[in-house]
Amino acid sequence: MSAGSDAAAPWTRGEFEAQLRAKGAGYHIHHPFNVKMTTGGCSREQIRGWVANRFYYQINIPLKDAAILSNCPERDTRRRWVLRILDHDGHGGSEGGIDAWERLGDAVGLPRDALRSLKLVTPGVRFAVDAYVNFARRAPWQEAVCSSLTEMFAPQIHRDRLATWPEHYPWIDPDGFAYFRSRAALAERDVEHGLEMTLDHFTRRDQQERALEILQFKLDILWTMLDSIEKAFPL
Repeated sequence: MSAGSDAAAPWTRGEFEAQLRAKGAGYHIHHPFNVKMTTGGCSREQIRGWVANRFYYQINIPLKDAAILSNCPERDTRRRWVLRILDHDGHGGSEGGIDAWERLGDAVGLPRDALRSLKLVTPGVRFAVDAYVNFARRAPWQEAVCSSLTEMFAPQIHRDRLATWPEHYPWIDPDGFAYFRSRAALAERDVEHGLEMTLDHFTRRDQQERALEILQFKLDILWTMLDSIEKAFPL
């Protein structure tokens, strides 16, 4: 944090939101490995390695959200935030995000026992995801909510995959793309809630700068995951 930031005038709500959204320049959509996936440059082994490693992230998302709920004393917030857990775990006979990701594994030829065993998960991905969950457990719940705002940038990455993967990877069963289709819409809903709470809570300049640091931390988590996957599954 810069010197004297405690006394600096806070950004307006619009300025603060713009600062948060500007962080999208560091989103992992720009990582070389993701660019390679989008442009058709990945092998089958690399696609399967990415699916297997991102599965570890998927199964930990409900744990992260449950940690936020456990620290949040606001009933109305819990009522809205719990939808994220239901979205991923599934409910009422409806498929959740984890089920949809397993179908993506099926679509790329990754047996479910191999996916669920987590044997293909790299130490770097495991460390990064665990760090994210631990942050959600230990940080004030408003900070953990702020860390979720990488979802602001997620709809585009899902749309890119839906637009390019069928052409570049015709060997993937299209049924596996259900996760990308569902998350493109759900991420926008989740962003509205998370952004609202962040703008409401981080009102002093030092708090706003802290929020940017938290968002950068989450961006680093996602970038580090691709660094590790790229190294583990070279061409």
